[in-house]
Amino acid sequence: MIDTIDTHPSTLQSVRYWIFDMDGTLTHAIHDFDAIRDELGLPEGRTILESIAERPADEAKRLHERLQEIEWELVQHTTAQPGAARLLEGLRERDCRLGILTRNSRKNALETLRVCGLLQYFHEVDVLGRDCAAPKPHPDGIQLLLNRWDGVPEESVMIGDYIHDLEAGRRAGVKTIFADYDNSLTFQKDAHFTIHHLHTLHDWLGLS
Repeated sequence: MIDTIDTHPSTLQSVRYWIFDMDGTLTHAIHDFDAIRDELGLPEGRTILESIAERPADEAKRLHERLQEIEWELVQHTTAQPGAARLLEGLRERDCRLGILTRNSRKNALETLRVCGLLQYFHEVDVLGRDCAAPKPHPDGIQLLLNRWDGVPEESVMIGDYIHDLEAGRRAGVKTIFADYDNSLTFQKDAHFTIHHLHTLHDWLGLS
């Protein structure tokens, strides 16, 4: 259950620091995680990164290398969510700081953003992957970005499509937005705000 942060959309007008998940949030979700688990020989019921972390060091290294290869192959097929570019452009026009926090690798994240035409809106140093900070739901990546920006949680938001994004945001003390593009309502209770497409944020923020 979330805390008592004011959840009126107008409060997002004061947010200066925007941290985005990437896959499934700014881009269309194309990962088939069950197929990736099968390819890596990992069990169901755990996330891929958790399962790999439990393996001996040599095996974990091999699995990470193969995971990187699989995800790299997907990069060229990734497309941006409708409204993503205008949202990022509008936030940059307001001098907001923008960051990416993904459970993908940083290399894949940078290339994905480039392919989707979104990299121009980010400083590359502010694109963090699983190799830059403890993976979500750990709040480390959010805290790293806020420290770099001299930002405060009260003026910050984490937006993502999965519980790990929202949990990381909650643990960092920032506002959270659930990107519920398939109208599942699965994690609505775990977020301060829920949107079903990025154009909702255009409306809330007064972007044309």
